Amino acid sequence: MWRLALLLWVMGGTVLAGALVTVVLLMPSLAPMKFIPIAAALGAVIAIPPAFIAAKAIAARTQEA
Repeated sequence: MWRLALLLWVMGGTVLAGALVTVVLLMPSLAPMKFIPIAAALGAVIAIPPAFIAAKAIAARTQEA
């Protein structure tokens, strides 16, 4: 399950970090160079719980079959 969660986190974290960086770049009121690393790190951290939840659900379904 840990390997599956890691794989899901890598994919989901990349997507979420990219989305948050895009939001930062689209907002002219934010200084982009200051908030880009913060948005990327926040996206990577926010993606951890959904990755574990999805990995548990996938593992439970594959063990039943």
